Formats: sequence, structure tokens, C-alpha cells
Amino acid sequence: MKDLLVLYYSRNGSTALMARAIARGIESVSGGTARLRTVPPISAQTEASLPPVPESGPPYCELDDLKECSGLVLGSPTRFGNMAAPLKYFLDSTSGLWMSGALVGKPAAVFTSTGSLHGGQETTLLSMMLPLLHHGMVLVGLPYSEPQLSTTTGGGTPYGASHHAGAGSAPKPPSADELALAEALGRRVAGIAVRLAA
Repeated sequence: MKDLLVLYYSRNGSTALMARAIARGIESVSGGTARLRTVPPISAQTEASLPPVPESGPPYCELDDLKECSGLVLGSPTRFGNMAAPLKYFLDSTSGLWMSGALVGKPAAVFTSTGSLHGGQETTLLSMMLPLLHHGMVLVGLPYSEPQLSTTTGGGTPYGASHHAGAGSAPKPPSADELALAEALGRRVAGIAVRLAA
């Protein structure tokens, strides 16, 4: 089985923390290997001059990372109940993969981090699912057999892992429940990918 791609955009680090927890969940499954990738910020003034490699963290995603993966976990902070523009911009560049059917039948899941408890966690997760459905991917959520879905006081939904970071320049780190759900999501996607590869 090939790597499972954990592709995310993170502005203040909370989504990146969730991505690492998901990667741990993936790698806890026999045969599961996580490949962390991010996307660059976008701006009409700076897009053309961004360096091809970020100063720190995982490399920027390339279309081959998507083409070669055995599954995908997609993450973004919430922006007015939707995914952040840099992630949407990257997904808009995947029409060639859509035309070739490169992602059809691969498992996929989504995760997010929000500044406010009711700031659109679930709508952001649903917005990220739409392009994955168009690509023919098999969506994976979190069932209520995960006990933290019933005990969390922050993030966590059946649509995917989420985190309530709080407002301000110093976001709260993910809670134990939020991290457990992120790892569970990684395990679920990896387990399904392993079964599909067999």
C-alpha cells in the first residue's frame, strides 16, 4: 500500500497539530504510512514570488502526492463556515486528476479547527467533502462507537475530527478528546485503505 496523504492548510498551528495526530493514527495501523503535506498561502501580491519550499514544516503538496496516495485526509481552518482559500485554490487545480479518475475509490476524510465553538466546524467539514465526492472518493467519518464523540466539550463530529482553538493570537491546544478523535480518524482511513488494497 502507498502512503496516505494528510493534506492541510494551517495559519496559526492548530490545524497542523490535528494533522500530526491524524498521522499518528495512520501509522498505528500495520502497513499505514502518513505523508504530511501543506499548501502555500495565497495573495494577489505574493503568489508568484512564494518560495517553492516552505521555511519549516512539511513540503507543499504536488498533484503527484494526490495521484500516488492510497487515501487522503484533508484539513483546513474554518473561514466563515468554509475551507480556507489556499486549500480551495489547490483543490481547484486538480481537474486533471478528476479527468483521469486518479482518486476514484480511494478513502478520504476531513478535519478542521475553528476559533469559536459554533464557528462552522461542520459546514467546513461538509465543504471539504464536496470536491472529494466529485473525485469519486469514499468518504470516511467518525462513528459514535468512538466514545469521545459523546464526552467532548470542544471539537469532534461524526463528519470528521475538529478542534475548538478559541479566538485570539494564542490558540488553545487540542484537548485529549479532540486528539483522540483525530487519531481515530487516521486509524479509520488507514484501516479502510489497507482493506481496499488487499
